[in-house]
Amino acid sequence: MGGKWEAAVKSVKHHLRRTLRETLLTFEELTTLLAQIEAILNSRPLESLSDDPEDTTALTPGHFLTGGPLTAIPEPSLKKVHMSRLSRWQFIQQRVQQFWSLWSTHYLQRQQSISKWHHPQNDIKEGSIVLITDERLPPSKWPLARVQKIHPGDYILVTSPA
Repeated sequence: MGGKWEAAVKSVKHHLRRTLRETLLTFEELTTLLAQIEAILNSRPLESLSDDPEDTTALTPGHFLTGGPLTAIPEPSLKKVHMSRLSRWQFIQQRVQQFWSLWSTHYLQRQQSISKWHHPQNDIKEGSIVLITDERLPPSKWPLARVQKIHPGDYILVTSPA
Protein backbone atom coordinates (compact mmCIF):
# COMPACT_ATOMS: atom_id res chain seq x y z
CA MET A 1 0.00 0.00 0.00
CA GLY A 2 2.91 2.38 0.61
CA GLY A 3 4.66 1.73 -2.69
CA LYS A 4 6.86 4.81 -2.89
CA TRP A 5 8.07 4.91 0.69
CA GLU A 6 8.51 1.12 0.78
CA ALA A 7 10.66 1.37 -2.35
CA ALA A 8 12.67 4.15 -0.69
CA VAL A 9 13.26 2.02 2.42
CA LYS A 10 14.31 -0.93 0.25
CA SER A 11 16.72 1.31 -1.68
CA VAL A 12 18.26 2.70 1.53
CA LYS A 13 18.72 -0.80 2.97
CA HIS A 14 20.33 -2.01 -0.25
CA HIS A 15 22.79 0.88 -0.47
CA LEU A 16 23.50 0.82 3.28
CA ARG A 17 24.45 -2.87 3.02
CA ARG A 18 26.74 -2.08 0.07
CA THR A 19 28.27 0.83 1.96
CA LEU A 20 28.92 -0.96 5.26
CA ARG A 21 29.60 -4.51 4.05
CA GLU A 22 31.05 -6.36 7.07
CA THR A 23 31.99 -3.22 9.05
CA LEU A 24 31.35 -3.26 12.78
CA LEU A 25 30.23 0.06 14.23
CA THR A 26 29.57 1.21 17.77
CA PHE A 27 26.08 2.44 18.65
CA GLU A 28 27.24 6.07 18.44
CA GLU A 29 28.92 5.55 15.06
CA LEU A 30 25.84 3.83 13.62
CA THR A 31 23.58 6.56 15.01
CA THR A 32 25.78 9.26 13.46
CA LEU A 33 25.83 7.47 10.11
CA LEU A 34 22.06 6.93 10.07
CA ALA A 35 21.38 10.56 11.07
CA GLN A 36 23.51 11.80 8.18
CA ILE A 37 21.84 9.37 5.78
CA GLU A 38 18.46 10.62 7.03
CA ALA A 39 19.56 14.19 6.24
CA ILE A 40 20.60 13.10 2.73
CA LEU A 41 17.22 11.48 2.09
CA ASN A 42 15.27 14.41 3.49
CA SER A 43 17.24 17.00 1.50
CA ARG A 44 16.14 15.74 -1.93
CA PRO A 45 14.05 18.22 -3.93
CA LEU A 46 10.41 17.30 -4.49
CA GLU A 47 8.84 20.31 -6.20
CA SER A 48 9.58 23.95 -6.95
CA LEU A 49 8.40 26.34 -4.25
CA SER A 50 7.45 29.13 -6.68
CA ASP A 51 7.10 30.00 -10.35
CA ASP A 52 9.43 32.99 -10.00
CA PRO A 53 12.22 32.61 -12.62
CA GLU A 54 14.78 33.94 -10.14
CA ASP A 55 13.78 31.48 -7.40
CA THR A 56 15.27 27.98 -7.66
CA THR A 57 14.38 26.76 -4.18
CA ALA A 58 12.53 23.49 -3.92
CA LEU A 59 10.25 21.82 -1.42
CA THR A 60 12.04 18.96 0.35
CA PRO A 61 10.94 16.36 2.93
CA GLY A 62 13.03 18.41 5.37
CA HIS A 63 10.52 21.26 5.04
CA PHE A 64 7.86 19.00 6.60
CA LEU A 65 10.20 18.04 9.45
CA THR A 66 11.87 21.34 10.33
CA GLY A 67 9.95 23.99 8.39
CA GLY A 68 12.92 24.68 6.11
CA PRO A 69 15.55 22.97 3.99
CA LEU A 70 18.10 20.74 5.67
CA THR A 71 21.68 21.88 5.42
CA ALA A 72 24.95 20.11 6.15
CA ILE A 73 28.48 21.39 6.47
CA PRO A 74 30.48 20.02 3.53
CA GLU A 75 33.29 17.68 4.55
CA PRO A 76 36.42 17.19 2.42
CA SER A 77 36.21 14.22 0.07
CA LEU A 78 37.62 11.08 1.66
CA LYS A 79 36.68 8.63 -1.09
CA LYS A 80 40.24 7.90 -2.18
CA VAL A 81 41.85 7.82 1.28
CA HIS A 82 42.75 4.33 2.54
CA MET A 83 40.74 3.17 5.59
CA SER A 84 43.84 2.66 7.73
CA ARG A 85 44.68 6.38 7.52
CA LEU A 86 41.28 7.59 8.74
CA SER A 87 40.08 8.50 12.23
CA ARG A 88 36.69 7.00 13.18
CA TRP A 89 34.93 10.31 12.34
CA GLN A 90 36.59 10.40 8.93
CA PHE A 91 35.69 6.74 8.42
CA ILE A 92 32.01 7.51 9.09
CA GLN A 93 32.21 10.51 6.73
CA GLN A 94 33.75 8.26 4.06
CA ARG A 95 30.81 5.83 4.48
CA VAL A 96 28.36 8.76 4.20
CA GLN A 97 30.07 9.95 1.02
CA GLN A 98 30.02 6.43 -0.42
CA PHE A 99 26.32 6.05 0.44
CA TRP A 100 25.59 9.43 -1.19
CA SER A 101 27.43 8.43 -4.35
CA LEU A 102 25.58 5.11 -4.69
CA TRP A 103 22.14 6.25 -3.58
CA SER A 104 21.95 9.59 -5.42
CA THR A 105 23.00 8.00 -8.72
CA HIS A 106 20.38 5.26 -8.33
CA TYR A 107 17.72 7.74 -7.19
CA LEU A 108 18.29 10.10 -10.12
CA GLN A 109 18.23 7.27 -12.66
CA ARG A 110 14.97 5.99 -11.20
CA GLN A 111 13.36 9.44 -11.21
CA GLN A 112 14.43 10.07 -14.78
CA SER A 113 12.99 6.78 -16.03
CA ILE A 114 9.71 7.32 -14.16
CA SER A 115 9.28 10.85 -15.48
CA LYS A 116 10.46 10.11 -19.01
CA TRP A 117 8.40 7.01 -19.79
CA HIS A 118 5.32 7.26 -17.60
CA HIS A 119 4.56 10.98 -17.59
CA PRO A 120 5.19 12.52 -21.02
CA GLN A 121 3.50 15.74 -19.88
CA ASN A 122 6.53 16.29 -17.61
CA ASP A 123 8.75 17.18 -20.56
CA ILE A 124 11.12 20.05 -19.89
CA LYS A 125 9.57 23.41 -20.76
CA GLU A 126 10.68 27.00 -20.34
CA GLY A 127 10.37 27.82 -16.67
CA SER A 128 10.86 24.21 -15.56
CA ILE A 129 13.15 23.65 -12.64
CA VAL A 130 15.95 21.15 -13.32
CA LEU A 131 18.64 19.43 -11.30
CA ILE A 132 22.27 19.97 -12.20
CA THR A 133 24.32 16.85 -11.52
CA ASP A 134 27.97 16.92 -10.58
CA GLU A 135 29.80 13.99 -9.00
CA ARG A 136 32.08 16.38 -7.11
CA LEU A 137 29.28 17.87 -4.99
CA PRO A 138 29.11 16.88 -1.32
CA PRO A 139 26.20 14.91 0.16
CA SER A 140 22.85 16.70 0.49
CA LYS A 141 23.68 19.27 -2.21
CA TRP A 142 21.13 19.36 -5.02
CA PRO A 143 21.91 22.38 -7.24
CA LEU A 144 18.84 23.53 -9.14
CA ALA A 145 18.35 25.81 -12.13
CA ARG A 146 15.41 27.15 -14.10
CA VAL A 147 15.18 26.56 -17.87
CA GLN A 148 15.17 29.88 -19.70
CA LYS A 149 15.20 28.76 -23.34
CA ILE A 150 14.66 25.49 -25.17
CA HIS A 151 16.36 24.71 -28.45
CA PRO A 152 14.34 21.86 -30.01
CA GLY A 153 15.95 19.64 -32.56
CA ASP A 154 15.96 16.18 -34.03
CA TYR A 155 17.14 13.40 -31.80
CA ILE A 156 19.60 10.95 -33.26
CA LEU A 157 19.96 7.53 -31.67
CA VAL A 158 23.51 6.28 -31.87
CA THR A 159 24.06 2.62 -31.17
CA SER A 160 27.23 0.61 -31.08
CA PRO A 161 27.54 -2.50 -33.23
CA ALA A 162 26.66 -5.70 -31.39
